Amino acid sequence: MTVFDKNIAATGSFIMALTIAIGAFGAHGLKAMLDTAALSTFEVGVRYQMYHGLAILILGLAPSIPENLKKKVFLFFIIGILFFSGSIYLLSMNSILPFDATVIGFVTPIGGLLFIIGWFLMAYGILKLKKR
Repeated sequence: MTVFDKNIAATGSFIMALTIAIGAFGAHGLKAMLDTAALSTFEVGVRYQMYHGLAILILGLAPSIPENLKKKVFLFFIIGILFFSGSIYLLSMNSILPFDATVIGFVTPIGGLLFIIGWFLMAYGILKLKKR
C-alpha cells in the first residue's frame, strides 16, 4: 500500500468518524432547535457524507485502481462532500444561524454534480482495467 493509498483510506476513516459526530449532533443537539423538515434535510447531508466517506475509504484500499484515477475521484468526492453536505448542513440550520445561509444554496447541486462525475470517473476507470 502506497503512502497515497494510506492517506486516502485514513481520510475516508476520518470522514466516517466526523460524519458520526455530525449525525449525533443533528439527532441530539439540534432536535430541540429545528423543525422536523429541517432535521430531515440535515440527515440527507449526513447520509451523503457517510456514503462518500465510505467510498473514499474503499478507494484507498483498492489496489487495482490506478493512482491518477484515485486522485481525481478523491478530489471530486471531497469537494462534493464540502459543497453538497456542507451547504445542506448550513441550509437546514438557517433558522438558527446569525446569517442568511440561503445565499450559498447554489453550491448544493454543484456538489451533487461533483459526486456524479466522481462515480462516472470511477466506473470508467474500472471498466478500463486490464484483465489479469
